[in-house]
Amino acid sequence: MIELIPAIDIIDGKCVRLTQGDYATKKVYNEDPLEVAKMFEDNGIRRLHVVDLDGAREGRIINYRILERIATRTSLIIDFGGGLKQEDDLEIAFESGAQMVTGGSIAVKDPEMFTSWIAKFGSEKIILGADAKDKKIAISGWEETTSQELIPFIKGYYDKGITKVICTDIARDGMLQGPAIDLYKEIRDEIPFLYIIASGGVSSIEDIERLSEAGIPAVIFGKAIYEGKIRLKDLLRFT
Repeated sequence: MIELIPAIDIIDGKCVRLTQGDYATKKVYNEDPLEVAKMFEDNGIRRLHVVDLDGAREGRIINYRILERIATRTSLIIDFGGGLKQEDDLEIAFESGAQMVTGGSIAVKDPEMFTSWIAKFGSEKIILGADAKDKKIAISGWEETTSQELIPFIKGYYDKGITKVICTDIARDGMLQGPAIDLYKEIRDEIPFLYIIASGGVSSIEDIERLSEAGIPAVIFGKAIYEGKIRLKDLLRFT
C-alpha cells in the first residue's frame, strides 16, 4: 500500500502553495498550518512533509516554531526541509520535533557535509531531496538548474547510504497534470531497493492509484487537496 504524505509549505507562518517553485505564484490556503495538520491527522494520515519556504530562500531554518507546534500537538511523523545548510539547522529541526529532514541543495553544494549527516544521524533520518528539471538537478528553491543528471546523482548517494529520496519533477509541480510515473519507474529500475517518494503533479485519487500500481512506495501531494481535487475521505482506502 502506498504511503500518503501530504505537504504543508510555509511562508510567513502560513500554509501556502507555489506553482513550479515560483514565489510570485504564492497562494495562502490557511493562516494556521497546525489546523491543516490536525485535519490530516483526523482523516487517518500518519505522515507529513513540511517545507520551510522562507528557509529555502534564506538558506537557514526559519519556521521551526511552526514545526514545533505541529509536532507537539499532533502525533504525525514529520519530515522537514527548506534551508538546512548547517548541522545546527538539523539539531534545531530534530529538537523541534522532526523525525526526518530532507536535504536537497546542500547535497549538491556541499556533498561532504551532507554525507557526514548520513553518517552521524543515520539514513533513517536523512532524506535526499532530488528535484529535477528535464532530468537535471535543480537547487536553491528551484531557481538554479545544475548540470548534474538526476539518476546518477541519486545513485551516488544511494551508494553512500541514502535509502529514501523525494523526487520532484519541477515541470509538474503545482500544475495538477499528473505525476511523472515513467520517471519514477526509470529510477526504480536503476535502483530497485530505493524508497522513492513521488512528488509533483498529483491531481486526483486516480494519480495516487496509478503510482501505487506502478510500485512506487510513497507520494507527496498538496495542491490537489487544497484545491478540492482530492477529498480527504477518498484517501481512507489507502490508510
